[in-house]
Amino acid sequence: MSYLRGFIPWLVFAGVSSAGWQWGALAGLAASAVLLIADRAAGLSLEARLLDYGTIVYFAGLAVLAFARPDSGLKVYSGALSVGWLALIAWVSIAVQRPFTLAIARRMAPPEVWRMPLFHRINVVLTAAWALSFTVTAIAQVVIAASGMSAVFSILVQIAAFVLPVRFTATYPERARARFRQQAGAQLDAQGGLAS
Repeated sequence: MSYLRGFIPWLVFAGVSSAGWQWGALAGLAASAVLLIADRAAGLSLEARLLDYGTIVYFAGLAVLAFARPDSGLKVYSGALSVGWLALIAWVSIAVQRPFTLAIARRMAPPEVWRMPLFHRINVVLTAAWALSFTVTAIAQVVIAASGMSAVFSILVQIAAFVLPVRFTATYPERARARFRQQAGAQLDAQGGLAS
């Protein structure tokens, strides 16, 4: 569940936005700053924190826009914009070879595995799953907002956007490690057969 920690500002935004999207943006900005400061105070490295920095940039920009133009037409699309920005962060983090899940996984894994290719590969796959979920959700949110569908649909889509990748994140790493062990065992068996 520590994967959800990085999304706390987004959840705060969603919750507070019912009082006004400008207040939701401000609350999301405050939550993201508090989390980053807490991580620094705990001695955690702030490198490879694209999700954290991207979140701060997004909520700072959204807060400026929302306070300057509280009646902006973008307000209707704030859900799509938010999840679209998360998709962008996720895809960019893969492109620059710093999948955003690395920072989260390092909280749970011992430092000796951080440089292993398998650890990096697992995080690329996990980040891609999140990125795909966010991309599909952003498109769905645009359709929901443009067609004036009930907020219930938007909420259900948002829930699915997190539940599906959370479930994948909970199961995929162990499957990947098991497959790696199986392949490594097969290679050792093959090498043993060649030596005899």
